[in-house]
Amino acid sequence: MVESTGVRDMADRYHQGQRECQDRYDTRRLADRLAEASSDTFGEAFTAFIEARDMFFIASTDADGMPDCSYKGGDPGFVRIVDDSTLAFPVFDGNGMFLTLGNLQVNPHVGLLFIDFETGTRLRVNGEASIDFDDPLVDSYQGALCVVRVRPRAIFANCRRYVHEYTKISPSVFVPRDDEAPPVPDWKRDPWFDGTLPIADPAHDPQHPSAPAIPRF
Repeated sequence: MVESTGVRDMADRYHQGQRECQDRYDTRRLADRLAEASSDTFGEAFTAFIEARDMFFIASTDADGMPDCSYKGGDPGFVRIVDDSTLAFPVFDGNGMFLTLGNLQVNPHVGLLFIDFETGTRLRVNGEASIDFDDPLVDSYQGALCVVRVRPRAIFANCRRYVHEYTKISPSVFVPRDDEAPPVPDWKRDPWFDGTLPIADPAHDPQHPSAPAIPRF
């Protein structure tokens, strides 16, 4: 297990609903022991794990508590540990709804889940996010619209049970890279979206390459 760093125990943050469930199933002692392994700073092991990931999931909520969960992807290293109490990641072009970014404008609380699907190892980072549209890191990320920084309140590992192991087939062609402009998603050229795209969107250029991105159901 991960060694505690001596910060305020995560057990102090368990709320009444969590405690009621723990007591119902007699897991309060187990929950308190696991909370001892929580930290609010990134050590070397957590830093290496996070910066090796090429994707993560992020949960956010709006001002009324309505939740949203989103997938964020990039090349390994796109999530950076800036210092022992700051995580940063870029916001790339998406579908224009800005559900996560918009939520962070009104409610900074987030939950991040990092998974190594080849080993099943999981790491959670719960904390408070901030957005800086002029963050000095923006220029270091090819194609970034802005950068989100997260100050953790609780960082803790989960066991590998129930995580199915997968092998990566190929990286996404849409991730912005220094050597070439990414293709536009094919759905942006569907007639249904005529007149809705941003004026500067590269999808307006018929010579700009595109690639399949339409969901399959």
